[in-house]
Amino acid sequence: MTAARFIVFEGGEGAGKSTQSAALADYLRARGHEVLCTREPGGTPAAESIRAVLLDPANAGLDDRAEALLFAAARGDHAARVIRPALERGEIVISDRYLDSSVAYQGVARGLGAERVAELSLWATGGLVPDLTIVLDVDPALGLARVVGPDRLESEPLEWHARVRQGFLDIAAAAPDRYLVLDGSRPAEDLAVEIAVAVSALVGDA
Repeated sequence: MTAARFIVFEGGEGAGKSTQSAALADYLRARGHEVLCTREPGGTPAAESIRAVLLDPANAGLDDRAEALLFAAARGDHAARVIRPALERGEIVISDRYLDSSVAYQGVARGLGAERVAELSLWATGGLVPDLTIVLDVDPALGLARVVGPDRLESEPLEWHARVRQGFLDIAAAAPDRYLVLDGSRPAEDLAVEIAVAVSALVGDA
């Protein structure tokens, strides 16, 4: 069974993206689909090295523009070497974060400009966009309370994370046909069922 689709989970810290990514992958594999799970920043050796730089608390104070460029560089390598080849093989790609994270975190919360940051990532990826983006929306206070050993970005003030959250909501509201916004504070099992229904329709299993 082949139905190449690119599905992304987005949301603030502690929203449950990794949990839901894994649950969706298990569901789709059980229905006969070839699935590739990946994450950002990361997914390739070079991108994982960039991830280490970006998230290391020792790099506090990293210039905002340099941060945005590093995310875009990692994403470009990830898209070229992992995501596109998997889609060409007819696989379903599930990514924990993609370009909307840069728009929300660097474009909105860092104040670099949502359009400018989006254009940077679109250039880096050759215009690759997801078929469906699932935004797990959660109050930043709740999400951060779930985090153990915060990294550089997780250590930002609550007000900053509130701007990130609003960034995601604004992105989704601007293109409702490509986004599914869900309450990330709901039980994980309930979310997994709703996500499975939505994705089944996308891949033609409904």
